[in-house]
Amino acid sequence: MSNTNNKTIAKNTVYLYFRMMVTIAISLYTSRIVLKILGINDFGIYQSVGGVVGLLSFLNGALATGSSRFLTFELGRGDFNKLRRTFSTIVTAHLILALGILVISETIGLWFVYNKLVIPAERFDAALVAYHLSILAAVIHLMQVPFNATIISHEKMGIYAYGGIADVVLKLAIVYMLSIGGIDKLVLYSILMCLVTLTMSLFYFFYCTKSFKETRTRLLFDKKIMKDVLGYSMWNLFANSAIALKNQGSIILLNMFFSPGVVTARAVANQVNLAAYHFITNFRTAATPQIVKRYAIEDYEGSKSLLLYSTKYSYYLMLLMALPIFCVAPQLLKIWLGQVPPYSVIFLQLTIVCSLFHVFDSSFYTALYAKGQIRENALISPTILFICFPIVYLLFRAGFPPETYAWASLISYAILALLVKPLLIIKIVDYTWKDIFSVFYPCLKVTVLSCIIPLVLYYRGVFDESILGRFCLLVLVSVACVFIAVWTVGVSSSERIKFLSYVRTRFKRGNSLT
Repeated sequence: MSNTNNKTIAKNTVYLYFRMMVTIAISLYTSRIVLKILGINDFGIYQSVGGVVGLLSFLNGALATGSSRFLTFELGRGDFNKLRRTFSTIVTAHLILALGILVISETIGLWFVYNKLVIPAERFDAALVAYHLSILAAVIHLMQVPFNATIISHEKMGIYAYGGIADVVLKLAIVYMLSIGGIDKLVLYSILMCLVTLTMSLFYFFYCTKSFKETRTRLLFDKKIMKDVLGYSMWNLFANSAIALKNQGSIILLNMFFSPGVVTARAVANQVNLAAYHFITNFRTAATPQIVKRYAIEDYEGSKSLLLYSTKYSYYLMLLMALPIFCVAPQLLKIWLGQVPPYSVIFLQLTIVCSLFHVFDSSFYTALYAKGQIRENALISPTILFICFPIVYLLFRAGFPPETYAWASLISYAILALLVKPLLIIKIVDYTWKDIFSVFYPCLKVTVLSCIIPLVLYYRGVFDESILGRFCLLVLVSVACVFIAVWTVGVSSSERIKFLSYVRTRFKRGNSLT
């Protein structure tokens, strides 16, 4: 891999991490205030009705993945005319899909809200308003997808970062509007969230049409391109329906058997987990275009090397966040929210462990994504996730507690990460078990070594008090253990030498400037 590509990935990673730090800080603050203003029940209601829309929008996820892959691939090949026709065809497809989701949401989805969701009678009218506005926001967001995919394909992560920051700043303004607004808080929140989605969609639209020539085109429908995109996306369709069932379906399922407060607990846990997971998705977002482009020009070894390298370090980054969050989950939620919804702690702990397995699952999928052969994955992986749903449904009916779904997700992703994805990339993309274990083995050593001290302290209750000093101490112990484990057993001697050489070079340059 060339130094230029290395610098591009490094620069884009810096942009994305800057975006992440700002967005996490603002998002966590706004979530606390919104939860306080709306209350646990209204916050859970908003998550429930939004979950119905999200469940119906799984088609978007399938087409979005195909869109990004084909745009990146055509950029790698350098055929501008094909790129322009691909973009225009994808926009047309998203328009048709948006109309379809609108119709389904206002018919089948509306019936589900009326007949299946558990919503207090006095809040039902407000919940309906929130539902209709969630549909509108989903349709607007769907039309934004081709433009987001274009920005990522061109590796303009600076703009992607600024857009993300603008999005959370607007949501911060929502907090102020909620505090002074005179109408129903749930209705007002839904209106403002929809307006934020519209504003950001217009931002990405105008930026892309000004900056990228392929986006300045009339709508057209190229049958061959659409056949290729749909042929790729249809295999993703099953996978995305399973993911939607896992993410949004879990919220709906919890609403059907438990109170809106339990839905809020699940949503809170997901929000903290997503904040942590941004640490590795930013790194992967920066690396994925290079993996695909290298594969497009038939540099298969370069593509493989980058994928394995980025997977290993993605896991280290996730562990760096997951271990402290697991150990201080009770205190973290107490400090963040003040009033902690029941089941939030166990939801958060199980979800953050699940994310460690998800690193391998999503990273290895990139190899299939680059080659464009996802049929086997689209059949096997979603089937495992689908099986969980009826099992958990039956367990809930039998009286099992809410965290049952989190346990089921954890087991599912462990199977996908450690068995299914490795077998698929060995069979389809010519990886070997040696390649797989070059990632698994150091990650396992780092995990075992870094977890011993923090988990002993956690389970012995050394830091049960929610005193800030003790909370910070356990975080520092966890982070230090991960760093020490990565340095001693997680990287090779050549990687340590390169890192030290880089640090010395930067230090000398800094001294020469002074």
